[in-house]
Amino acid sequence: MLLLNIKKENDDLGKQVNKLANILLLKTYFKHCISLIIIIGSINIQAQEITYNSDKKYVLGGVTVLGNSSFSEQTIITYSGLSEGKEITIPGEEISNAIKKLWSSKLFSDIEIYVTKIEDNVAYLEIRLSDLPELNEIKVNGVKKGKVEGIIKDNKLQKGVKVTENLMTNTKNFLETKYKKEGFVNTKINFRTIEVKDSIQKARVNLVLNIDKGEKVKIKNIVFNGNDVLSDKQLRKSMKNTKKINRLRILKRSKFIDSAYQKDLASVVDKYKENGYRDARILSDSVIINDDKTISLQIKVNEGEKYTFGNISFIGNTVYTNQQLSRILRINKGDTYNGVLLQKRIADNSKPDADDITNYYQNFGYLFSNINPVEVGAENNVIDMEIRIVEGKPAYFNNVTVVGNDKTNDHVIYREIRTRPGQLYSKANVVRTVRELGQLGFFDAQEIAPNFINPNPNEGTIDIEYSVKETGSSQIELQGGYGGGGFIGTLGLSFNNFSIKDIFKKDAYKPIPMGDGQKLALRLQASRFYQTYSFSFSEPWLGGKRPVQFSTSLSHTKQFLYNFQTRNADKSKSFNITGITLGLARRLSVPDDYFTLSQAISFQRYDLNNYNTGLFTFGDGYANNLSYTVGLNRNNTYNDPIYPTGGSNFDVRAKLSIPYSVFSKVDYTALKEERDGLIIIRDDASQNSVNRTSASTRIGEIDQERYKWLEFYKINFKADWFTQVAKDLVLRPSAEFGFLGAYNNDRGVIPFERFFLGGDGLGTYSLDGREAIALRGYPNQSLSSQDGGTIYNKFSLELRYPITLKASAKIYALTFLEGGASYNSFKDYNPFQLYRSAGLGIRIFMPAFGLLGIDFGHGFDPLPGEINKHGWETHFIIGQQF
Repeated sequence: MLLLNIKKENDDLGKQVNKLANILLLKTYFKHCISLIIIIGSINIQAQEITYNSDKKYVLGGVTVLGNSSFSEQTIITYSGLSEGKEITIPGEEISNAIKKLWSSKLFSDIEIYVTKIEDNVAYLEIRLSDLPELNEIKVNGVKKGKVEGIIKDNKLQKGVKVTENLMTNTKNFLETKYKKEGFVNTKINFRTIEVKDSIQKARVNLVLNIDKGEKVKIKNIVFNGNDVLSDKQLRKSMKNTKKINRLRILKRSKFIDSAYQKDLASVVDKYKENGYRDARILSDSVIINDDKTISLQIKVNEGEKYTFGNISFIGNTVYTNQQLSRILRINKGDTYNGVLLQKRIADNSKPDADDITNYYQNFGYLFSNINPVEVGAENNVIDMEIRIVEGKPAYFNNVTVVGNDKTNDHVIYREIRTRPGQLYSKANVVRTVRELGQLGFFDAQEIAPNFINPNPNEGTIDIEYSVKETGSSQIELQGGYGGGGFIGTLGLSFNNFSIKDIFKKDAYKPIPMGDGQKLALRLQASRFYQTYSFSFSEPWLGGKRPVQFSTSLSHTKQFLYNFQTRNADKSKSFNITGITLGLARRLSVPDDYFTLSQAISFQRYDLNNYNTGLFTFGDGYANNLSYTVGLNRNNTYNDPIYPTGGSNFDVRAKLSIPYSVFSKVDYTALKEERDGLIIIRDDASQNSVNRTSASTRIGEIDQERYKWLEFYKINFKADWFTQVAKDLVLRPSAEFGFLGAYNNDRGVIPFERFFLGGDGLGTYSLDGREAIALRGYPNQSLSSQDGGTIYNKFSLELRYPITLKASAKIYALTFLEGGASYNSFKDYNPFQLYRSAGLGIRIFMPAFGLLGIDFGHGFDPLPGEINKHGWETHFIIGQQF
């Protein structure tokens, strides 16, 4: 724009000046809608006084600055580069560059340069400009308070920023795009500026940002045109995240999200390709807005013709034979053409350990291999393929490093790493290393990353760096509550990355010696009626050279009898349990190195001091439990032990005592017959109290003899599977079984070590070695007989969804179906007669406190002895997973 101030009556002068204006417009560079305004003298200047030569150099006689700016005149002149005495042309690059520099500073608006006077070869200029207003305050309407800070940060709307049209336009576009991706198609964004008037000379404004997201648009219908081979239902099913309204569907919503819709259009084409229609494509798609504020999607497809695979040949392979590669490809001549499956068999990017040809090469060193399927013929809808392979050199690891471990010692990490310098590259070993580091529990499993450095295809070498992020590996349990007639206090400390060798080093206490991967746990729980103390320690690499875990634990429990008269603990009547366990667990290599063989020897001493209850038939005496436990475990879950997304965990173990009855000279058959007869006398109401008391005393003596040394065998089995059914959704089926038996039927099954089913599975203390088996939806230990079951089975199906998996807190929601029962003998055993439940819950894992959670379970069956279903039950979870 060129503005001229000319007297209207002088037409000749006007024509000359307009001619000059056109010349200047053609020769001067304009950017950002710059206005170059040339004023020749004042209103009364005559044309003959103007002399102009576009090729002539002028000396700049002076520059003045006018306008609303907080910058000094000299600062603006210096920055523009138009210093006095400088040679310029009118028009010319000097003026053009000055304007561009001032605009590029993003500090000014309305930049105008005037030629005010020309005398001989001296020209005088005037710069008129105004400062851009600075942002003083911003108010955001239409979103929650917690979202405001994020909007300000993402769009750089901090106080002091220059407010330009460009800033507001970019902010508007950003927010509209953001909310459209979330399904708010009708989002409206507008700004309102309020000038700030105060004593500060700077131009400042307040901004009001109004956000109207509107309602998320739901999809009423999805209609396909042109499809004959695949039905609308089949094609709609292939669209994983774009669904029409269905009141019965829970997991998938019917909100329209454009980004998800575009991906699902590609999924429709892939669906055709999976069925042999490789030429299928989307011809058009349209969004129709309905009167009820919903939308309908109309998608027109061209299916093309069906193809089959013809000859498939391999070109360039020298390491593996055609037959070996064909077994991996698993596609034969005559099979329906499936481009999606072909690509997965070549390289399945969705699974790092997929059974495909690329991994087949990479697991045996050929990191630099390149595999491409090429169509070489398509006659009569039969596609001949060549799988072209460039094998490259085998790659060897050069340097293997770890970064990010500040607390954990290097040797703890390096002993888990399966990629060694000089070793042949194997992708499987890289994937396995990531899993092993995640399973340690010292690092955020979501942040472990193998970074490849300095790949050298010519020499066949590569460096690898494992990046880890440490998390808190120690936990504290400090709680108090009221239950069982009194206050219960618990103090627990668990150090999961302990270093016992540094225990006497002052400098190592930060706050405790850490870094060697050992585990140390201390726990104290006390109330008026019982006290428990426990200590445990484990070293995962005994000797430091092989993965042999040594563990030991000590525990002591003291229970006092409840006095119903005083409603207090009678400390003259007690039941004490003292135990010690020593164990070794060794990682196996056969059948594979996911197996662990564990063995343990444990001893418990049960002492009863005038402790007469219905739990035991003798109130004074003792029992000894010396047992050997052997277990076989296979755990290949990955990668996060808190939220596994795949793999399985199988565990079978047997706990065995010595068969004392084989060596004992006691006639247990006679004792059993005598005991059965005494029970009849004790329970016969016609007998006098003396006889009944005498019978009870003798029964206690017999049982003291039977349980002096506990004789039993116990089998436990548990299996968990983890399957990623969607991107983040994980399905976890599980099954459990337990059996407690006796070597000698006359001696009978011991009243210790039994199974108590129901509830949250958390026993505050266990007097008799019992196992508390969780089954949500019912009260604790309510689904077993009073003495506990000798057999149990349980089946569970759990669906998990992560809310956040950050290192500071891992949170996931879950729903579950469960069924289980316990039995007193095999005569009662029926695996299909179960107590059933369903419900939902949430888990929170924080490194400092371990796993916490709450479940709401609904029991569908009545408790033993009742006729109505149990209904809802709330369970609080501490330190365990179902």
